[in-house]
Amino acid sequence: MDFNLKKLTSDAGVFFTRAVQFTEEKLGSAEKTELDTHLENLIARADCTKNWTEKIFRQTEVLLQPNPSARIEEFFYEKLDKKIPSRTTNGELLGQYMLDAAKDFGPGTPYGSTLITVGEYQIRLGGAEREFLQTSAINFLTPLRNFLEGDWRTISKERRLLENRRLDLDICKARVKKAKQAEAKAALWSEEVDKAEQELRVAQTEFDRQAEVTRLLLEGISSTHVNHLRCLHEFVEAQATYYAQCHQYMQELQKELSSANSNTYPNSFASNANPSTSATCPSPVSSATLPGVSPPCLASTSTPGIAREPSGQLKIQDVQQPSTGHRKAKVLYDYDAHDTSELSLLADELITVYTVPGMDPDWLVGERGNQKGKVPVTYLELLS
Repeated sequence: MDFNLKKLTSDAGVFFTRAVQFTEEKLGSAEKTELDTHLENLIARADCTKNWTEKIFRQTEVLLQPNPSARIEEFFYEKLDKKIPSRTTNGELLGQYMLDAAKDFGPGTPYGSTLITVGEYQIRLGGAEREFLQTSAINFLTPLRNFLEGDWRTISKERRLLENRRLDLDICKARVKKAKQAEAKAALWSEEVDKAEQELRVAQTEFDRQAEVTRLLLEGISSTHVNHLRCLHEFVEAQATYYAQCHQYMQELQKELSSANSNTYPNSFASNANPSTSATCPSPVSSATLPGVSPPCLASTSTPGIAREPSGQLKIQDVQQPSTGHRKAKVLYDYDAHDTSELSLLADELITVYTVPGMDPDWLVGERGNQKGKVPVTYLELLS
């Protein structure tokens, strides 16, 4: 007990002395031993590496797992050295919902069969995402975490020890200076000077040894950069593989939907296959193929598509322009006619439009010179 008490008292005295020296240095009333330029540069480089590594690590965690609650849960599992439970991705969950919905709607219906197809691809996308998350966590996040929680803690510990050795050295320098000043006034302090100089030599030796240890650790930051560079390449490779898989799956899904719906919805995905450089609006039938996705010009319609008049009920070529009730209209978007009863449109052109009895309210008869045909109202701006 006595030994522990003495050690505690001694440690408290050393701590107090260091605190006084540190405070006097901050106030400018005490001299401070400066580290050599090379060591200062190494320390600045290490601090920069730590700060940016920490930011990159945190933001990568947010990228891979946007849910903060899930990140906190994973953090606790890691601290408890327990395996993180497998979590269903959003894509897999969405795909399963679609498959379950298809069972209720009827797998044989057009909507049900499409839900099955899309749901299966959503599950594939979710699986690709799961693989990407696992690969990125192992090849990129883990090395960054190991540096922050391992190497950097060791470096920080040695740097704190170096700072303490520097404070002890400066304290000894101050003692020697005071002893020599007292010796100059009275020739009775030669023994005190010798003791102070001996302590100074010991402090200098310990400081130099600790500075060398710290320098070696800080120079290891270069190898850390090399390791992180390799991990960064692996992370980019994992991203490229993941996005390539997603692109492939979506192309296959588009082809399957286009093939399955070619009879019911002709020219589906035509706007994606043949993009136009002019200002065009997707055709109404393409929005029917992708439920929930409709061009702004069709947002007011209540059904996914625009109904057409059966050709047997209305022959456009036999319709005559009424003497009154016709008006000019400006075309807002390009439109490709889907059959001979419709009129193709070009954005910004002016045409004459009118309605006839028995015609669907979403359509008008449009005339341009000798050409005549049905045109969708949502593609037009009626002029007064």
